[in-house]
Amino acid sequence: MRLILLGPPGAGKGTQAQRLVAKHGLVHLSTGDMLRAAVAAGTPIGRQVKDIMDRGELCPDDIVVSIIADRIAQPDARNGFVLDGFPRTVAQAEALTRMLREKGLDLDGVVELKVDEGQLVRRIESRIKETLARGEPLRKDDDPEVLKTRLDAYRRQTAPLIHHYREKNLIRAVDGMAPMDEVTAAINWIFAKPKPQKTSTKSATSQKTKQKSTKQAAAPKKPQAAARKPAKAAGRSSKARGSKVAAARKPAPKKAASKGAKKSAKRR
Repeated sequence: MRLILLGPPGAGKGTQAQRLVAKHGLVHLSTGDMLRAAVAAGTPIGRQVKDIMDRGELCPDDIVVSIIADRIAQPDARNGFVLDGFPRTVAQAEALTRMLREKGLDLDGVVELKVDEGQLVRRIESRIKETLARGEPLRKDDDPEVLKTRLDAYRRQTAPLIHHYREKNLIRAVDGMAPMDEVTAAINWIFAKPKPQKTSTKSATSQKTKQKSTKQAAAPKKPQAAARKPAKAAGRSSKARGSKVAAARKPAPKKAASKGAKKSAKRR
């Protein structure tokens, strides 16, 4: 199973990704985590992106796709993966599709977590109050103004992916504002449905030809006209032979005696 989770910041993508990983044995691909891991491991790509990340710049799409390609080639990704946070743009989505096709793979689907942005902001404001009331430090993303900026970036850059994947008939929407368990159940239900089997035009034609041949073989064969004609001729030949035999068996008719013979008989 190969999935993408789409949704604005705070929609719950990370939570749902972890639940999918636990249920289906998938690999959770977070591009940010993978880039940091590559830098920490000192891989060739990690060394390439270290300076870019240190400058606070975004990594080029081809580098991110290369990291994803290397990760899904590992044995633990055999069952599939769930992507969270990538792709962020249509260009990245197209690059991802090309990479998967080179590996003979396709996406199974894209889940859009639909949320109310205004409610997301109110949710963060409420969380800030609760955190401060407990005397705990705030998280970096616990800032309504930061969230509004991130939401604006999502609308400009990532929201067009919804239309992109809808045209490919890959995207399904789920109410991200529902309780977490209900969101999880809805996602699992989407991917539990059996897929319709695709039949190629060549296979369909072959199947029709096979059915036609079977019908012809099962149908009773009609006697051919050419076969009937010799039979009739043979019948007429038998009748002719029978007539000749009958004629041969009849006694020959007696010939009338001549007048001279009759007179000689009287004299005697």
